[in-house]
Amino acid sequence: MKKPVAVILSIAALCHAASAAADPARDRQSILAMQGDYIVDFAFDETVLLQPGYERQAAMRSGGDETVIVVEDTPTKIVLQHILVDAKSGHVTKHWRQDWVYQAPTRFEFSADQTWSVRPVPVEATHGAWTQCVYEVSDAPRYCGTGRWDYAHGVATWTSDISWRPLPRREYTKRSDYNALSVVNRHTLTPNGWTHEQFNTKVLRTPDGTQVELAREFGFNDYVKTTEVDFKPARDYWQATAGYWAKVRAHWNGFLSKAPGLRLKTKVDGMAMIIPLFTQAGDVQAGKPVPDADIAKVFTDWVESAPSEHAGTADTVR
Repeated sequence: MKKPVAVILSIAALCHAASAAADPARDRQSILAMQGDYIVDFAFDETVLLQPGYERQAAMRSGGDETVIVVEDTPTKIVLQHILVDAKSGHVTKHWRQDWVYQAPTRFEFSADQTWSVRPVPVEATHGAWTQCVYEVSDAPRYCGTGRWDYAHGVATWTSDISWRPLPRREYTKRSDYNALSVVNRHTLTPNGWTHEQFNTKVLRTPDGTQVELAREFGFNDYVKTTEVDFKPARDYWQATAGYWAKVRAHWNGFLSKAPGLRLKTKVDGMAMIIPLFTQAGDVQAGKPVPDADIAKVFTDWVESAPSEHAGTADTVR
């Protein structure tokens, strides 16, 4: 159905206002400011309980030592890789990844069990905005969000729109009463580093489209700069394996760069892919060759295209 002229003019006005206020060069510096070495505290607390008889779950507290490395830096895209280091043993774990794209035309969204659909981002949402997409340790997709950086009162803050994401690892191992999170994310630069706030709603989505909201949750991840931890093992690992992981990202991008997206054939823990990919990366770090065909086989075994969405349901991003 055609949009009324007034609606089209309103959208055009919004886009013009966003474009006039946008400062992508300043935004890039804000995103790049998240690189560095950190002591990280993770805290999650259920807040508002939304169903009769639902009992507030225990708060979660954890932490770690993590370095954030710039993998790609262009005027319209920045890729940041997080790597954990155990301070005592020096053991390295490739952690999550965040990609930032300016005025992204599409993004992926967690649409069904083990399924991520690639959908257009409405022009009024993406104009002057950055889309952040977050990836699992294997570089499998997790979630995306779109929003603009704001510098009111001298504080750099990016706030996303509402989007869907799967259960986090801390929850899916012990919860079966919900199957998706509806989330708003907020990143803020601080004098000592940066923070990641999560405004989560735990939702049971059913095949008939019904959504039952169980509870709201506030997550707070605090990244505090440190010079007390030796992150050389992490940097050595990345220097040795960056080329390998670039090949892995290329395989994922083959599914996530265009509709319809992908579906994972693994169990929800993803270990069927995490184990072989991490093993191959370990071989590369040790100087052993890993044929491209071996990487491709992991994807052939465990990843397939997502089912095509009905044209009427794929024209907006929630």
